[in-house]
Amino acid sequence: MSPKKADKIATGVLYGVSGVICIILAAMICFILFRGLPHISWQFLTGKAESYKVGGGIGIQLFNSIYLLLVTMLISFPISLGAGIYLSEYAKKNWLTDVIRTSIEILSSLPSVVVGLFGFLFFVVQMGYGFSIISGALALTLFNLPLMTRNVEESLRAVPFTQREAGLSLGLSRWETVIHVVIPEALPGILTGIVLSSGRIFGEAAALIYTAGQSAPALNWSDWNPLSVASPISIFRQAETLAVHIWKVNSEGTVPDGAQVSAGASAVLIIAVLIFNFGARFLGKKLHSKLTSA
Repeated sequence: MSPKKADKIATGVLYGVSGVICIILAAMICFILFRGLPHISWQFLTGKAESYKVGGGIGIQLFNSIYLLLVTMLISFPISLGAGIYLSEYAKKNWLTDVIRTSIEILSSLPSVVVGLFGFLFFVVQMGYGFSIISGALALTLFNLPLMTRNVEESLRAVPFTQREAGLSLGLSRWETVIHVVIPEALPGILTGIVLSSGRIFGEAAALIYTAGQSAPALNWSDWNPLSVASPISIFRQAETLAVHIWKVNSEGTVPDGAQVSAGASAVLIIAVLIFNFGARFLGKKLHSKLTSA
């Protein structure tokens, strides 16, 4: 067989495999949306969940998911940004950086349920936070750090070294060059990673079952005391998220219209994840063209 013919066959096989994967993914998404979209309404998106009656909504669970995501990103982003800058700009090849990189690889390979069990034993039990938003956010931070740290490091490494040389030649210190030259150039890639990791956090369930809890107490929207368990902004209250609610509805089976609630909530979750993913691509392209004039 000639090399040219072998290349065509290999290329065709790769295109075929890619096409099959895309078809399977599109079929799954369409199936979930086809089953769930008819059950989505304003009342469903803002209403209170029911345990033994029909007509329940996902309002509190949807708010909990968004709020937990914000708290998690506020904790994990500064840590991952600092770690990424250190590994990309300052770290030397020694045992310390080897330990850090190995730790990142180990954390990235842990199943989310293991992270959840660790969060339960450490944050819920030992630290005494109980089932709460802060316990869930800290567990998700451990889950999210490897992905974000690697994203920041790779985005910074993608910046040409000539950019650093230009900053240093203008009299900037190494730190000022990183802050004013390297990070702005790498910002589109960093923000893309943030949005993609946000979608991953938004759809997480296993780690939150053991940390954030499986109940969503009624919230007092006029109470803005962060220490009150009825306050929407409290980080010390239980917070059943949308993904956990889907798991709970399907596992307990006490809701008469559980199939409809699960289908609608799954569609909302899929739509949110798709928005995160397509939003990341759009935001990355816009920022890249604006910051680089390309």
